[in-house]
Amino acid sequence: MRLNWRKSGGVHRLLGWIPVNTAAVQWKNGQIYHNGHYFKLRDNYGLNQYTFRSTSFNEGTHGRWHFNVVVDVEAEMPAGQDRIGSDLGLTGTATCSDGTKLEACRYYPGLENKLSIAQRAKNKRRVKTIHAKIVNRRKDALHKFIRKLVNRCGEIYAGNISSLKSVKTKMAKPVLDAGWDQ
Repeated sequence: MRLNWRKSGGVHRLLGWIPVNTAAVQWKNGQIYHNGHYFKLRDNYGLNQYTFRSTSFNEGTHGRWHFNVVVDVEAEMPAGQDRIGSDLGLTGTATCSDGTKLEACRYYPGLENKLSIAQRAKNKRRVKTIHAKIVNRRKDALHKFIRKLVNRCGEIYAGNISSLKSVKTKMAKPVLDAGWDQ
């Protein structure tokens, strides 16, 4: 399905976004039903258990469309109410005051050769895919680490560091690869 009426072309193009009336979207036969069409999706959260509050179709940076939905869920309070401090680094992405560390995984150097080959071949789609893979790996690792801290601690204190100043030095690649700009 090409939803071209909400997109613009060119180098500085806008990403597609289609707001959807919540009453017009239903969950049928393991698929999203909207406006007479069925849309397949990977359901990681069991959407059939929830009522939709607001929905939209959004285009990702590499041309794929995503279905976004807001649902009501019961809030769970974290089990622990500890306090912890965290400091950012380059050898380890983050180190906590209790000794817990998020090791620097170096997402960019592992795919740097493939990225340079795709860039020299001027394969824009492949370049976008490799960049998306790097970003998704970094976000996944950071999210898992932060989720463990949030489940365990009620107060989290972060060290004061200026990532913008660090990006302008010769340490720019490690700083950006660590995900400080996220």
